[in-house]
Amino acid sequence: MSNTPTTQARGRRAGRPAGDDADLRNQLLDTAASLFARNGIAGTSLRAIADAAEVTPAMLHYYFGGKAALVDALIDERLKPAVQPLHTRLASTETTPPALIEAFVRGMAEVIGSHAWLPALWVREVVCEGGALRPAVFERVVPQLPQIMAEHFRRAQNAGQLAPGIDPQLLVVSLVGLTMFPAAGEPIWRQVFDTGAMSVDGLVRHVLSLLGQGIRGVSGDER
Repeated sequence: MSNTPTTQARGRRAGRPAGDDADLRNQLLDTAASLFARNGIAGTSLRAIADAAEVTPAMLHYYFGGKAALVDALIDERLKPAVQPLHTRLASTETTPPALIEAFVRGMAEVIGSHAWLPALWVREVVCEGGALRPAVFERVVPQLPQIMAEHFRRAQNAGQLAPGIDPQLLVVSLVGLTMFPAAGEPIWRQVFDTGAMSVDGLVRHVLSLLGQGIRGVSGDER
């Protein structure tokens, strides 16, 4: 994600923004999202965001009032819209395990492909203990979504559509891990395997094949 400042942002170092700077607020949110993902929310000051965007801290205060309000805006204007297509996709699919799994994996791939900063931010501020976004994510961004999916899987299991050894709740956890963690750890895996950037389409194929066929695959006689 590029944080290159606009011409207006470079030229205006203080004062009230002009009408043609309506997109500056969005630029500041995008810059904050990238820095929060890289350094954590606690480790990123308003001055660091202002410096990266080449504006003054006063400009951040003008738009957001303070860091808490900036984080709140990030939740409402970046995180919630980012995840909304996933909600829509899941709401319009069948509730059978294969359909739900494919909808979730493809939906997460769309989110990751459109918001490169999100996986790292999710690991830092949701997964890690004390993450600043954990309460907000489960209360405002994905309210009841994990529970609803787990309940669908439980009902499918009772109907004989899901293997008895699979834990419905851990299946939801596994789906998140299989999509978010490879994306969040991409810089590590690129170095370890000396490879190029991760393909989102490749991630989808891998996860769906792994869950649909397992590691043994399916021979022609077994199809």
